[in-house]
Amino acid sequence: MTVHITTTEANAMQNPADLRWTHILLTVQTLVIILLSINRLSTLTLGYVAPNQFLRWVDLNNMLILPLISLTAFYLLKQHLAYSSPAYQGLWHRTLGVIFILGVYLTGTSYGDHEITNYLHGRFCATDPTTDLCRIVIFNDDEFSHWLFFTGFVLTNAVLMVLQVLFPWRTSLARGDVGLLVINGLFIGLGVFANLAFEQIGLDLYVVALLALLAIGLLWRYGRQLLLIYYSTAYCLGLITTAAYKLLFGP
Repeated sequence: MTVHITTTEANAMQNPADLRWTHILLTVQTLVIILLSINRLSTLTLGYVAPNQFLRWVDLNNMLILPLISLTAFYLLKQHLAYSSPAYQGLWHRTLGVIFILGVYLTGTSYGDHEITNYLHGRFCATDPTTDLCRIVIFNDDEFSHWLFFTGFVLTNAVLMVLQVLFPWRTSLARGDVGLLVINGLFIGLGVFANLAFEQIGLDLYVVALLALLAIGLLWRYGRQLLLIYYSTAYCLGLITTAAYKLLFGP
């Protein structure tokens, strides 16, 4: 039996604690971005994990620790959006759940492929990349792992935006809540800028642009929903700051 819930009833059923958990899980992503930046740009994690030098800490953090934190927060956010909503959880919810899991798997596979081959590329193939072994390592590092990552990245983030529309926040947002969403989005946007502005732009630019267009389109169509504000802020800021930097300082 399908239960029909009026807007008034839905508003009454939504708990302010649900909004707090959304902010907390988005803040976890902000902390991950900060730690990723420290891990990538500083010298604090360049030491080897073990005496056999199989990986550096920077590689292990990027491959295992930080992605686990980020993907766990994404999964909890996905569950939170659905199960804190009074909306009917039908076929679309199950379909999006399957797509999300596919995205998580592809993202995890990309990290496993990229970080090890990136380490091998930098350590053994920087001076002579022409051997068959180095050619394979470099292909996995620079191309195949990136294709996997961007596919997984689009799937997981697009699913979260569509879930926000499927399970909308029906009460009005306070200025403080909008401010927290924008602040967390700004950190993600700065992370996008850091990854796009200082390197040769490739597929990553089109991926971010695609998600930005999706976020803006859904925001225009469905109004001020939590994740639509968050993603629109993040990806538009990342694109605008990158474009400004490239125009001022060149490719």
